[in-house]
Amino acid sequence: MAKKKKRKLTSGASIKAQDMLRQLQKLQDEMTKVQESLGEETIEVSAGGGVVKVVIDGHQRLRSITIDPEVVNPEDVEMLQDLILAAVNEAIERAQALAAEQMASLVGGVQIPGLMM
Repeated sequence: MAKKKKRKLTSGASIKAQDMLRQLQKLQDEMTKVQESLGEETIEVSAGGGVVKVVIDGHQRLRSITIDPEVVNPEDVEMLQDLILAAVNEAIERAQALAAEQMASLVGGVQIPGLMM
């Protein structure tokens, strides 16, 4: 069996690898900052002409639901449920779009597996 020679990186290749690692670390730090800042962002959505309002943060956590008392009809609970679902779903979609937009600005539109985009 022939012995395999170990290949050493030239100094130029080593420097390029170090530069790439620094760039990746910088990108990771920036992505962490964006993720943290998303928690401070809030999105407000209303449904039914404003009778149901939902506030969600950039981490897609529901912050509040406000329901106009005039829309509360014990005879039509199903309509109220539909309005709440519509507002929550739209808020989640907007929060996802906000996260994708902010992450895309970091990576220049490159799709990275595991990122919400």
